[in-house]
Amino acid sequence: MQKIYLECQHCDAGSISFLQFCTPEEKEKVSMSKTCSHYKKGQAMFYEDNIPLGIYCLSKGSVKLTRSNKDGKEQIIRFARDGEFLGYRALIADEPLVATATCIEDTISCFIPKSVFMELVEKNPQINKMMLKSLCHDLGIADEKIQSLAQKSVRERLAETLLFLHQTFHLEEQTLDNLIAVTLPREDIANIVGTATETVIRLLSEFKNDKLIDMEGKKIRILNRQALEKISHASV
Repeated sequence: MQKIYLECQHCDAGSISFLQFCTPEEKEKVSMSKTCSHYKKGQAMFYEDNIPLGIYCLSKGSVKLTRSNKDGKEQIIRFARDGEFLGYRALIADEPLVATATCIEDTISCFIPKSVFMELVEKNPQINKMMLKSLCHDLGIADEKIQSLAQKSVRERLAETLLFLHQTFHLEEQTLDNLIAVTLPREDIANIVGTATETVIRLLSEFKNDKLIDMEGKKIRILNRQALEKISHASV
């Protein structure tokens, strides 16, 4: 982790995160109190069960959030990208962090202390509303995940996961390219799907043979989105 300096007004995340609702005075207070860091791929930003001391706003990069069971096996909860903020749920609930955030590519993140963030939530109605909306959105995603694991086959869940990864990690400047613009180990994909790594490898090979996807090294390109949507029964 390397400390850097980043002005809020020069950060793209400021136009899509809760910072967009800050007054000039509030932005100045955030800018004066925050610390920014550059994390290398594979580094952790924070760990589950720790007490949150503030929130993290992603300026650039991607992270995966994981939880560990009693045997130490990790389960991927979700991913986060530019403009998203992390740790707010535990902070608002006054509870320990429930996940570990690990960078899946080089990432720049700004840490905003608890006192500053909570003051923004309490005094700025638009930020308060956005936090409530974000919490409800996260709850909806969790409900969909539970339903998918309970009702869909592994093949259906893999197709659904590939569509989700493409939607999350596609290159905006190459929207027609259909490349999933992140390299995830097959173990991570199996983790998301909720099955064994060997099963994911076999099904990916089947999808490739059926010309639904292509594989370029460890990266995956979607060739037939409609077919994957049909398999996943997703209304994406």
